[in-house]
Amino acid sequence: MILRPLRILWVITRYRLDTLLPLDRFPWWLRLVFQWSPLKVVPLGQYSRGERLRLSLEALGPIFVKFGQMLSTRRDLFPDDIANELKRLQDQVPPFPGEQAEALIESQLGITLQEAFAEFSREPLASASIAQVHAAVLPTGEEVVVKVIRPGIEKVMRQDMSLLYLLARTLQRLPEARRLHPVEVVRDYEVTLFDELDLTKEAANTSQLKRNFANSPLLYVPAIHWELTRHRVMVQERIHGVPVADIDALRAQNTDMRRLAERGVEIFFTQVFRDNFFHADMHPGNIFVSRETPQDPQYIAIDCGIVGSLTREDQDYLARNLLAFFHQDYYEVAALHIESGWVAEDTRANEFAAAVRTVCEPILEKPLKDISFGQVLLGLFQTARRFNMEVQPQLVLLQKTLLNIEGLGRQLYPDLDLWATAKPFLERWMKERAGIGGMWESFKRQAPELTRQLPELPVLAHHALTQHERRSRHLGQQTETLDKLQRQLSRQSSRVRRTRLGLGLIALALAWQPLSHWLGQQSLPILLAAGIGAVLVLWN
Repeated sequence: MILRPLRILWVITRYRLDTLLPLDRFPWWLRLVFQWSPLKVVPLGQYSRGERLRLSLEALGPIFVKFGQMLSTRRDLFPDDIANELKRLQDQVPPFPGEQAEALIESQLGITLQEAFAEFSREPLASASIAQVHAAVLPTGEEVVVKVIRPGIEKVMRQDMSLLYLLARTLQRLPEARRLHPVEVVRDYEVTLFDELDLTKEAANTSQLKRNFANSPLLYVPAIHWELTRHRVMVQERIHGVPVADIDALRAQNTDMRRLAERGVEIFFTQVFRDNFFHADMHPGNIFVSRETPQDPQYIAIDCGIVGSLTREDQDYLARNLLAFFHQDYYEVAALHIESGWVAEDTRANEFAAAVRTVCEPILEKPLKDISFGQVLLGLFQTARRFNMEVQPQLVLLQKTLLNIEGLGRQLYPDLDLWATAKPFLERWMKERAGIGGMWESFKRQAPELTRQLPELPVLAHHALTQHERRSRHLGQQTETLDKLQRQLSRQSSRVRRTRLGLGLIALALAWQPLSHWLGQQSLPILLAAGIGAVLVLWN
């Protein structure tokens, strides 16, 4: 465990990542620490700052490469030289030897490469953080790609996850960080990340996504060859599209960039709300554009190792929140957050609405190029801290995907109006969900279960009525017993009061008897009091 932190420190030192920090924004004492840091003695070498950042992430392994891939979609946050280098992390990570890939494929399939493929290219087409892809041809003549998991990658990933858990548990102790649920977020990330190591899960996700968009002009998903797919090897139809990040090639084939950007937004919302099954790793290395009909462009999606879904409640709350946001109804946004439990129940809706309005109002009705999402996120974080808003771990994957989509849209068509594109889709979805059509679709989905239960309804009804009758009879018996007990307690209470009064009168008579002789008074009242007291005591 101690070796991994030392390696991370060594990589930071070797590539002088300290030089990438914005020291002018640090406190003076921290700037002084870096100014006299021992790292100063390590030479920068011949690499540029972008190359040093990329090489360091590659050296640290898949978790860090995944982080770099996400950053590569946000060219608005980095200078071009750094953004261009991070872009290479999408499909140009240094490959492992082709001989290892061949041996792994044969061991997984249980047959030789010559039996499985008519042709197989030892040089990989692309190499990413967790796997690499080789071109091949099936004996039938069909072109395919063969995806192979990197050898020994699981051990490195588990070491990095241990460090993330350590960091998350440390943050959990801080009051400010506790509402962010760092441990839960890391746990969800661990599940999605290790799912990528099982290519049968990715193949199943791909088949599901392909079925969801069958015959759709929006998205094409290549087919899986299940007979040649195993846990560490997957064989898939080969596609020949244009990488979505190759803007020059897209423009050269006269692609309608505005329509392409709008369709990217439509695909995202279709996956989240219509299908409740979304591709959660949509960085540009996994997205291509078909070369056919560039004026009516169609996306091609690969690498479905990470997918996400929401509960029905989260779907509804998210859609209603977005629609309220698009309509600038900030009080509704606040009320929905309180209703869903995302903020405390005692939060004042009008105060929360005013805070959200302050953050969100400046970004509406603006194209992506004019929106500073960094400032928006900073404002939302400050609002969250003020109202103790808790991070919802189940939504983190969705937020990551939305950031990727926004970054992609910024590259394709900066003038895209994200809100105007998404709003009609959400309004139509909510109408279909809550209208007659939605109710009918819900009934059709539940019809098989209702059909199965329908013959049992008379028996179930009779059983329910019998149970209700038994409960009513039992409740009546309990009520009668309680009434008897209450009457007994009332009588007992009366006896106790009479006994106390009788004993009190007898005690008074006994105490008064000596005094009556001394005062020379008659003893008749005393005897009368004692007699009454005796009667009261004996009455019980």
